[in-house]
Amino acid sequence: MNLTDRVRRLCRRYTLDYLVMILGAAVYALSVSFFTAPNEIAPGGVTGLATMLNHLLDLPIGATALLLNIPLLIWGAIESGRRFIIRTMIITAAVSLLIDLFSLFRFAYHGDLIIAAIFGGILSGVGLGLIFLRGGSTGGTDIIARNLNHQLPYLSIGSIVLLSDAVVVAMSAIVYGSLENALYAVIAIFTSSKLIDAVVFGLSRDNGKLMIIITALPDEVAAELTGRVNRGVTVLSARGGYSHLPKGVILCAVRPHDAYRVNSAVIDTDPTAFIVTTTATAISGLGFSI
Repeated sequence: MNLTDRVRRLCRRYTLDYLVMILGAAVYALSVSFFTAPNEIAPGGVTGLATMLNHLLDLPIGATALLLNIPLLIWGAIESGRRFIIRTMIITAAVSLLIDLFSLFRFAYHGDLIIAAIFGGILSGVGLGLIFLRGGSTGGTDIIARNLNHQLPYLSIGSIVLLSDAVVVAMSAIVYGSLENALYAVIAIFTSSKLIDAVVFGLSRDNGKLMIIITALPDEVAAELTGRVNRGVTVLSARGGYSHLPKGVILCAVRPHDAYRVNSAVIDTDPTAFIVTTTATAISGLGFSI
């Protein structure tokens, strides 16, 4: 593959990535503007905090969420690197803009709170799933979880996100003066998490993925994976059965939503690499327990 073809292929892939992520941002913004925020449901995260500030101070949710994300984005740039944070900044800005844009329309749902929580969770899960599917992030608790996982690898990212959301939901019970609103937020979070899983890796109940990468550039690919995806890898020496040329076999265990980023990082480094992705029903170890 010559340089021109490779550049063309990368441009097509990045264009598709951002189109899918912007679509996901729009769907997520709809969940906030039309279902959760108008019904005083704050389902965790920075957006949940912004929803409560909107209730208390009448501040725009999107702009407030963006301001709250700025220090987290700076922290994320220091810990996670430029490539991750650029995507996160773009998607965070898009989500914030779309939330405030959709809020200008006066046809939000006001009615049964259980319907608001369920459909808010469905749209939130689909939107976030599309963003995660293409290697993006909406910032907020995702940045907090990744950065704390760097410092405290014995705490899983999922556990940190769950704790952060629990704190926000508990605060919402106080802000809205209603335990029911907090319980509806839990329903929205649960629904959202199930839809994220369905969008990112189908309707199966896979707990993790084991990716086996056969490449002629094992050192370069391994460096790219540890830098971009922040996952440890194991490199084995091998040789091609037909060519008898030396090869490297890289083993990498990831969460399902990270599989796309691993695949992209490998192909960007070695377009000729051979990648096998298989289900791992249980993965445990330092910084990784699912």
